[in-house]
Amino acid sequence: MKLTEVYKDALKNHYSLGAFNFYNLESMKSILGAAEKLNSPVIIAVSESALKYFGFEYLKNAIISARKTYSVPFFVHLDHGKTFDACVTAIDCGFDSVMIDGSALPFEENVSLTKKVVDFAHSHNIQVEAELGKLKGVEDDVSSNEALFTDPKEAKLFIEKTGVDSLAIAIGTSHGVNKFVGEAKIRVDILTQIEKEIPNTPLVLHGASSIPQKLTDEINALGGTLKNAKGVPEDVLEEVSTKHNICKINVDSDLRMATTVAIRRYLSNNPAEVDPRKYLTEAMKEMEALVTHKIKDVMKTKSM
Repeated sequence: MKLTEVYKDALKNHYSLGAFNFYNLESMKSILGAAEKLNSPVIIAVSESALKYFGFEYLKNAIISARKTYSVPFFVHLDHGKTFDACVTAIDCGFDSVMIDGSALPFEENVSLTKKVVDFAHSHNIQVEAELGKLKGVEDDVSSNEALFTDPKEAKLFIEKTGVDSLAIAIGTSHGVNKFVGEAKIRVDILTQIEKEIPNTPLVLHGASSIPQKLTDEINALGGTLKNAKGVPEDVLEEVSTKHNICKINVDSDLRMATTVAIRRYLSNNPAEVDPRKYLTEAMKEMEALVTHKIKDVMKTKSM
């Protein structure tokens, strides 16, 4: 099964795929374990910094092993690739899709870089995501102090010039755990305009962790200092999944928070424990529960 086939089905049947970032074996197994139990397709995403942390050969072999272990369709995706070479590296590693993020570049330079990646990736039967507009916030090596909404007319021109398979848009979400000051404001009106211009293009929502208050409160109660942590309300994510053309929703910070909660909780309750397998097992349970909830209750991902 190809990612393009799932995207077409998602557009037709009004659901989205979760793209959950992973950075080690525990997070990878947690995401895939949840998808396997639900029999729902999923995207597992790796940033450039996570690829370096994991290690090229380790990750390449982990992907091979996962394909032998899990029967559910899953797709390995490069998140926020900044260069042509980064995308080539991901393809060599066995990824199914790559994101080339030229959103910080002038429009024509973004088009040129994206088209170069599309031509190479398509020759290897690999799907390409690009970004138009700019998200505020910090996550791994992605950082911006300003937000720039996607222009619907530019989105149409960008698709025509690049032939990219999916497009990440900026409609008010942001990276990191501090997404909003005050009420969350997502520009669904801009999303609607973009859909009118490119009705057959799968759209992607980055910076879409919901930063559950329960997790924030527990982290702080266990010694954390998360201040003003606020994410995208889950009812908004469900709306754009089921009533609009958002076919892929990225989640990273929520998984980090689930991991942190589980480890802090376990070590607080077991202060003499020094076996990482025990608290990492708890972290995996917490991550798997979170991914299960997102796939089933928020993104409404269809079972295969």
